Amino acid sequence: MSFCSFFGGEVFQNHFEPGVYVCAKCGYELFSSRSKYAHSSPWPAFTETIHEDSVAKCPEKNRPEALKVSCGKCGNGLGHEFLNDGPKRGQSRFIFSSSLKFIPKGKEAPASQGD
Repeated sequence: MSFCSFFGGEVFQNHFEPGVYVCAKCGYELFSSRSKYAHSSPWPAFTETIHEDSVAKCPEKNRPEALKVSCGKCGNGLGHEFLNDGPKRGQSRFIFSSSLKFIPKGKEAPASQGD
């Protein structure tokens, strides 16, 4: 079941190059390409975040199986986490659309200290 409309043009659905997916608004690291997996939805799917605080989550009204997800740094709306809907039993699935920017491996900015 999808909670978002599909408008086409989701550039990261079938994108599996090595690198990091960051918030399109502030550039905060969200997901490694290693946590991305092929899924039947038109949006990219991930199993885990890079940092514990990469995303903030809040319950989706009237949908106990989903959480709304936003950037843990700037609050930009990112998508949803679907509980117990990942590739392995008990794993969750994060899905996002245009809220992500991809940084190829080797092009990442050095981690900043004190953030």
